[in-house]
Amino acid sequence: MALIQRIKQRVRRELVLNQNRRRIRSLRNSICNIPDKKDAAPVIFFNSSTRLSGLSQNAGFSLITSLALQAEGIPVIHLVCERGFSHCVLGTNKDIPQTPPPCAECMRTSRMIFDPTDIQSLRFARNSDLEGQLSALILDELLNFDKDGFPLGALVLPSLRWILRRHHLIDDENTRYLTHEYMLSAWNIKKEFENLLAEEQPRAVVVFNGMTYPEATVRWVARQNNIPVYSHEVGMLPFSAFFTDKDATAYPVKVDESFMLSEIQNRKLDDYLERRFEGKFITAGVKFWPEMKSLDEGFQEKAKRFKAIVPVFTNVVFDTSQSHANRVFDQMFDWLDAVLEQIKTHTDTLFVVRAHPDELRPGKESRETVADWVSSRSVDNLPNVVFIPSNKFISSYDLIKIAKFVMVYNSTVGLEASIMGKTVLCAGQARYTLIPTVFFPRSRKDYRETLMQFLDTDTLENPDEFRLNARRVIYSQLFRASLPFDQFLEDDGVWKGYVRLKEFTTDDMSPEKSSTIQVVLDGILKQQPFIRDL
Repeated sequence: MALIQRIKQRVRRELVLNQNRRRIRSLRNSICNIPDKKDAAPVIFFNSSTRLSGLSQNAGFSLITSLALQAEGIPVIHLVCERGFSHCVLGTNKDIPQTPPPCAECMRTSRMIFDPTDIQSLRFARNSDLEGQLSALILDELLNFDKDGFPLGALVLPSLRWILRRHHLIDDENTRYLTHEYMLSAWNIKKEFENLLAEEQPRAVVVFNGMTYPEATVRWVARQNNIPVYSHEVGMLPFSAFFTDKDATAYPVKVDESFMLSEIQNRKLDDYLERRFEGKFITAGVKFWPEMKSLDEGFQEKAKRFKAIVPVFTNVVFDTSQSHANRVFDQMFDWLDAVLEQIKTHTDTLFVVRAHPDELRPGKESRETVADWVSSRSVDNLPNVVFIPSNKFISSYDLIKIAKFVMVYNSTVGLEASIMGKTVLCAGQARYTLIPTVFFPRSRKDYRETLMQFLDTDTLENPDEFRLNARRVIYSQLFRASLPFDQFLEDDGVWKGYVRLKEFTTDDMSPEKSSTIQVVLDGILKQQPFIRDL
């Protein structure tokens, strides 16, 4: 039965691949009749870390953007991996890192997506001198290794954490092997990309999120050469993308002081929040809440025995956003240890520790979980703690409603809690801490003092400014910075997060017909903000 299902899925996937191939070819044929603008410098695209076979959402965003540029007469170069790395991120077997990546399947997909005349191939060549320097180093030395000013160790660290599904890396043979190979690959990318820049003199570079080591390397080299470089990630709405000239995984949406929500915008936001508070939302093609349950009678009876309730919302520790979050604390578990000190001394408060629903997502299970932390610290034995694991779909919003205040690391739920009028104490730099939306102490000492004050004070007042700013921020992130590509892309019906092209023409990709294309082209070609005026 399982074999039959795999065969059916393979057939469906091939049908989608062929459908995408035909539609891309049709668009290219139309673009061939559009001459390049005279003396126009090219835009280089590099996206090697979002797909192996098929078209992921980020691969789709990149493809549509590149086609839209070409439709405007701007030449495009796709830097494409053709066995260009010893090991790529998605092609890494985290259990047996020595397993070769599935290059043939990935290259087949590249041939489907890209026109051969637009491709600059990236091939791997080992550097024996660098390999010799790395071979004798322990893991900490590797992760702090620079070569000729190029921060090899720092660049590969987010990728290692992401693929190994942990923040604290283990200094064992497999981890050192993978670190070596990523570093050798990054060095190869650097040399190849420097040659490409010298030859082509591009006007801009566009990469996927800028944190995975291949794209991080390209972005580093582009910035060293004073070339504008833009990164993109999935937006907060289905089939939407976020573009920025900064760090896409930090989601740095600028909210102008003059921007205030109109009555229509407020209603639009309220409609969205109503659905989200019921768990009816999808991020990057994934529905995190198959159901959302209310607090049961057992919990409510226990809660009556305490003076106050404080939810503690955690994150996935290996996510690439954590590199930006870790400013006050070294990492999320460091924060949780600090929280535990106060849990033990404030026994009249019920702390509800909530694991992120993505922590145990099938195929992406964390190897360093909040559940492990709870067990190792015997937190579940404390009478004033309730632990909600990631596979228990208890409503976070029900917890917020009855909370004295809310504690978060950098979760979006902190922004939502502020909108609900709750006092929020944030421990990590978040996508909403650029302006006052929550309490965000900037040192460990200040954080500890603020937390103790919140716990010891009978009543707390949330500044009206926080709630107003929170609505301005989330509206901007949702409807102004999340650029919709649903005019061009739809779910492929086979894999979660993968897409197929809709039926559309090159004329539909014109700035006059698509506000998304207008914003993206103005951002890349004119260095304008990637923000829609809605």
